[in-house]
Amino acid sequence: MSVIDFEAARKWSKIPKDTQALLLNNVFCSHCGETTIVDYTLHNDEYGVLLRGKCKKCRGDVARLVEDA
Repeated sequence: MSVIDFEAARKWSKIPKDTQALLLNNVFCSHCGETTIVDYTLHNDEYGVLLRGKCKKCRGDVARLVEDA
């Protein structure tokens, strides 16, 4: 994980570690379907935290939005 947005990192750190793991391991790839996101960065978004990274299987670009509670 790379941190380029401290506000996003603050929001992400409030999510329990077990929930973070579930979110990271349940990302959709248009080529592979359900996958794990790797080499991701955190971005603050008006709706929550946006994770941008690579599919673990094919290395294609993937993203996941984790909405604020």
